[in-house]
Amino acid sequence: MALRSPLPVRDGVNATRLHLPLSGPWDTIQDYVLARFGHVDEAGLRRRFATGEVQGIGGVVIDAQTPLGAHEFLWYYRNAPAETPVPFHETLLHLDADLLVVDKPHFLPTTPGGRYVQESALVRLRNRLGLPHLTPMHRLDRATAGVVMFSVRPETRGAYQTLFERRGISKVYEAVSAQPEGWDPERPRLRGVPTPLTYRDHIDKVKGTLRVIVDEAAEPNAETIVELLGSGLSGGHRAGLPVIHTRLRPRTGRTHQLRVHLAALGIGILNDPFYPVLLDEAPDDHELPLQLLARTISFVDPLSGLPRAFSSRLTLGETPVPDAAVPGHAASGTPGAGRQGGGASGARLPDLGAVSQ
Repeated sequence: MALRSPLPVRDGVNATRLHLPLSGPWDTIQDYVLARFGHVDEAGLRRRFATGEVQGIGGVVIDAQTPLGAHEFLWYYRNAPAETPVPFHETLLHLDADLLVVDKPHFLPTTPGGRYVQESALVRLRNRLGLPHLTPMHRLDRATAGVVMFSVRPETRGAYQTLFERRGISKVYEAVSAQPEGWDPERPRLRGVPTPLTYRDHIDKVKGTLRVIVDEAAEPNAETIVELLGSGLSGGHRAGLPVIHTRLRPRTGRTHQLRVHLAALGIGILNDPFYPVLLDEAPDDHELPLQLLARTISFVDPLSGLPRAFSSRLTLGETPVPDAAVPGHAASGTPGAGRQGGGASGARLPDLGAVSQ
């Protein structure tokens, strides 16, 4: 059973839970907390213990004299970091008693973390809408824009969580990439394979690392259908750059899956600082957002039994002005158009994962 915080959401942010040792070289719980976190904010931590803002299960106040071993868990409010405002705003696509769907802009994280707390979609929406129990059903990377679903109330959250656990959610993304060497819009191929194609590999995420690891020897655990929407010259910040516009249908939801798969196919997403090459950390350049958009999400609603679908109203700035119509495909920049792609089992390509048409 999940432990419930005795402290309410404050300024859109949950109290932090800390698992305590039951024994050790500290006389009190405060001594332990100061030994572990005192270098961050000793005065602030002492103030919390003195004012009743540190609590255990059931709301029992933990003060400066509470001995170590009296509680296994505590909750407290962290100090909010100084934040640089994200100059883009989320847009509401749908809101009812159980479900909220928004269009998340580039550069805004879905959930609080690190140097982004108030400047996260979750905290902004909790404060803006007065919904303290709002919880994301899934996440988009901070760099990715598009559709995100939130559960409004705990009573029906489990039904939507089950949808994701059972892969009852269909997602469609779009991306813009530089055209690979030798690109022929009349005979579109990626790594020699005609589109649409299915790409598979094995992705692992190691805690504390920025990028995922692809294990070429392991059984594939990540799969994406890649379809071509069109090609041409960028009409955005990189005007004149030859680019291609793809639709992506992930069958799995591994960390950075789409970014890794397109990089492996030789069409790394424009403005991606992680793949195929990890770039040095730099301040956000709002003129150069990652060209990846969560376009649509669809499912059968577990409460009503009715089909539902939500689509982003955003566009990718580098979407091409077509230089040639791709046979069997819609011109780029036309959401919802294009040939459907499936994929039978395919052979593994050296160092590329499994690709099939």
